[in-house]
Amino acid sequence: MEIAILLFIIAVIFITRSIKVVPQQNAWVVERLGKYHSSLAPGLNFLVPFVDKVAYKHSLKEIPLDVPSQVCITRDNTQLQVDGILYFQVTDPMRASYGSSNYIVAVTQLAQTSLRSVIGKLELDKTFEERDVINAQVVSAIDEAALNWGVKVLRYEIKDLTPPEAILRAMQSQITAEREKRALIAASEGRRQEQINIATGEREAFIARSEGEKQAEINNAQGEAAAILAVAEANAEAIRKVAEAIRQPGGQEAVQLKVAEKAVEAYGKVAADATTTLIVPSNMTEVSALITSAMKMVGVGGKTGA
Repeated sequence: MEIAILLFIIAVIFITRSIKVVPQQNAWVVERLGKYHSSLAPGLNFLVPFVDKVAYKHSLKEIPLDVPSQVCITRDNTQLQVDGILYFQVTDPMRASYGSSNYIVAVTQLAQTSLRSVIGKLELDKTFEERDVINAQVVSAIDEAALNWGVKVLRYEIKDLTPPEAILRAMQSQITAEREKRALIAASEGRRQEQINIATGEREAFIARSEGEKQAEINNAQGEAAAILAVAEANAEAIRKVAEAIRQPGGQEAVQLKVAEKAVEAYGKVAADATTTLIVPSNMTEVSALITSAMKMVGVGGKTGA
């Protein structure tokens, strides 16, 4: 019975040391008699008991690594407190096991030194403007060296850039001055545009008034011309009707009678005016002859018109 129990225990030990189940996204490094033998893939794996052993276990997932804050000096001799975060992944379990005694510490130190080197090439203002460039250069510098450690650096992100208090105050003053400058420029531009708008409005109003006066004069002139034309047409119509009346039977006699009446009336008015000296022919037959001559002239005109 004791032998059976002993054999069962030995069997369990053999099974536990020979059968290994590796989780997904993990890689285990196997050493055989103290020497690298193989890397176990995820799933069920078999080892030689007491000969093979799992020396290292690595996660193949992306690992975020917080890079400690450090002081960096820019090109213009300004100190910056910089911290960041690094993302990397184990791609070669064998190199990750034997390439470095501690690849996490190695990557962290390399990230810090690379960051100091990159920031030392830039001026203070550029460090705030070119974060993407800094991140890319740090990744490039680390990734090249990390290949020997079986690690692939995916990206690096700067979390915070903190300049000294004096620099912060100077930057704040600069920002305030810049904002005041923009405000003054905006106000002056507003006044300038206001003056332009007023001048434009006055010019357009003057043009509108002059156009209105011009149109009023044109309208008056057209009205006067139309009135003169109407009067002329009325006079012409009156003369035409008189001429038509003269051409009617008895028209010439009526005209002669009208002329005689007008002549007599004219003599009467002249005689009635006390301030007018009237010279009367001694022979009244001459007056009659004058009236007869006028009627003949009217008669001749009527015949000519006919």
